[in-house]
Amino acid sequence: MELRILNYFLAIAREENFTKAANMLHVTQPTLSRQIADLEQELGVKLFVRSNHNIILTEDGMILKRRAQEILMLADKTKRDFMQKEEVLSGTISIGSGEFRSTEYLAKIIAEFRQKYPGVKYEIYSGNANNIRDYIERGFLDIGLMSEPVDMRKYTFVNMPVKEQWGVFVSSESELSEKEIIRPQDLAGMSVITATGDFNQSRIGKWLGDYKNQVEIVATANLPYNNAVLAKENIGVMLSLNLNCTYENLRFIPLQPVLEISTVLGWKKEQIFSVTTSTFIDFAIQYLKGISDDEI
Repeated sequence: MELRILNYFLAIAREENFTKAANMLHVTQPTLSRQIADLEQELGVKLFVRSNHNIILTEDGMILKRRAQEILMLADKTKRDFMQKEEVLSGTISIGSGEFRSTEYLAKIIAEFRQKYPGVKYEIYSGNANNIRDYIERGFLDIGLMSEPVDMRKYTFVNMPVKEQWGVFVSSESELSEKEIIRPQDLAGMSVITATGDFNQSRIGKWLGDYKNQVEIVATANLPYNNAVLAKENIGVMLSLNLNCTYENLRFIPLQPVLEISTVLGWKKEQIFSVTTSTFIDFAIQYLKGISDDEI
């Protein structure tokens, strides 16, 4: 199965029309049809259902579409890893990051590294810890900024020099808006907006203890901004890390007992990196080791 054929397949899936896809790819329509027929024969499945006006992906076609996008993404990343010049550090570093205060330190590392190596580019992927670990495992990301715990059997990592504090963002209309701290019992009977994941097994679920069954989860999202938009409309209170940012009409109130997490900059053990990525990792380790407690 050639990468060129996967590109053909994705173009047809996108255009939903063989003729339009052929024109875009600068090949003839019969050639394109033959290539897809050969692909279907190779895989032993039907990829498209043809109708009078367009073509639609079958269930097998949708599976291949997802896999083809991943394969081409990884192929492109591999190509870029080999394109860097030996005498001048260049290339692209792919970094996954949750939304943390420690992202500020990641940005400082990139800024300092860029002073030494201006030819290096960065791809930043935002997601939760599970997304980032999955993408590192599959080779789409080189490095990830993740919350602990981290599997020490799989990852090498360096700790970030700041604790992340949990709290709630509440609108001015919320009955909790005048409180200085939030205790588990304060959330009993409340509508709550929180991060995507297993609420009962999460740190927040454990912090709530006996009160977790008295909380109604009305919405979840994998990025805080989406939750903030809902909280702004007083749909519920937003359980979140304090990101040192301001959301209009929302106020952050810390939890009591205090709930904090640590974050790490991690990468897959035994992974063979490009010279650019290896140099960046070494630089990040030295940078973070050089930060004194007074700077935190």
